[in-house]
Amino acid sequence: MYRWLLVIFLALLLINAFTPWFKKFGFGRLPGDLNFRLFGRDFNLPFTTTIILSMVAAGISKLI
Repeated sequence: MYRWLLVIFLALLLINAFTPWFKKFGFGRLPGDLNFRLFGRDFNLPFTTTIILSMVAAGISKLI
C-alpha cells in the first residue's frame, strides 16, 4: 500500500512540475482538475489529467 501511495505522490509532483508545459496542450484545465489560490500561492490538483496520463502510460506499457 505504501508503494502505491508513493507512486501516486510522485506522479502528482511530476505533473504539477510540468503543468505549464501541459497547459499548452489543454491538460490542467480539464473538468476535475482543481486550481485554487491559498495564502497567495497557486495550487493545482490535476485529478483528471492524472487519470488520462495514467491510461496513456498503461496503453504504452501494453504495447511494449
